[in-house]
Amino acid sequence: MTASVTQTAHQVSAQALAWLHTHRERGALPADTTADLGDPNSVYKPLGETALAASLVLREAASGTAELRMARELVSFCWQQLGEGDMLYERLLRYSMMTDPLETYAPFARCGLRHEPLERLLAHTIALRSVRNAEVMPNRRLAVANAARVVGLDTHERDHDWATPTRATWLGATPEPWLIDWMTGYCVTHTVFHLTDWGARPSGLPEDLTAYVRTWLPVWIDIWAEIEQWDLVGELMIVGCCLKEQYCELTDWQRLARAQHPDGLMPRDGEPVTGDPGQRFADHQHTAVVAVIAGALAVSRTLGGAAGPR
Repeated sequence: MTASVTQTAHQVSAQALAWLHTHRERGALPADTTADLGDPNSVYKPLGETALAASLVLREAASGTAELRMARELVSFCWQQLGEGDMLYERLLRYSMMTDPLETYAPFARCGLRHEPLERLLAHTIALRSVRNAEVMPNRRLAVANAARVVGLDTHERDHDWATPTRATWLGATPEPWLIDWMTGYCVTHTVFHLTDWGARPSGLPEDLTAYVRTWLPVWIDIWAEIEQWDLVGELMIVGCCLKEQYCELTDWQRLARAQHPDGLMPRDGEPVTGDPGQRFADHQHTAVVAVIAGALAVSRTLGGAAGPR
């Protein structure tokens, strides 16, 4: 059973990674892009997400030689697109309250790609009261805290308050699980991702929340698989790999494998995949990222990969 999960997860992840790698130029920033970013979600954010997926493939180091090569090349491509960190520096310099330069930088820092002026500026801004007390959703505060931890800016991690924002999340209240909706589902997944640093620190998820998630995760996966919301299904499957006792089920992976297109495209939902190649990439890039991460973590965990700080 474990071997089948490992093989299927590897197949899905490798094909999604190859699809991202093949079409990476479709995710390039327009030539006239500046740090002002009129629409950060159009290309800038997806570049960071692609870098995140590739960085986790490299961190786990459980994929094949070809996958590790593609992951390295994707990280390099995304880093070059961001001016090797210069764009992130310029953006933070202009917009000190923005958290995306730090969050976008974290996967590159994980891979050893550093930008010293940016890190000095991050160390300054993250200490400002205006920045530390910005009014954001609790799971977003956890995202910033984890990015700072990855970069190495949180030098007093033992004194950092993770409990307050954790308990302020929907998940932190262990509420009625049947009232979860689509957006709350995404909030739950990201709460787990940031507390555990994408599965590297499973003990970061408190025991009672771990038990709650472990109980209801199979139900939530089945619900959104039934209505073919593959992007959220994939994120929930990542959650299963972030737990102390991983939840990686063959039937879940078989469903995801059946939904994947022969070229590696992973559809975000059950709607027909239409449009020109550029639109297809824009519409389904995020789900490919999710599939890469889910598969990389599942392969690592089912092969006995250590789920601890690296």
